[in-house]
Amino acid sequence: MTGRLQGRTALITGASRGIGRAMAERFASQGANVAIHHLLAYVCP
Repeated sequence: MTGRLQGRTALITGASRGIGRAMAERFASQGANVAIHHLLAYVCP
């Protein structure tokens, strides 16, 4: 099924691990342009 998302763009948040990462990999394998985002929040004690 490669090419199903050819020419489409996806923005995926939380894409550094888990479901977000799996989605980014799957969308890319289907031909999509993928932009990923990950936010590492640090809270000062």
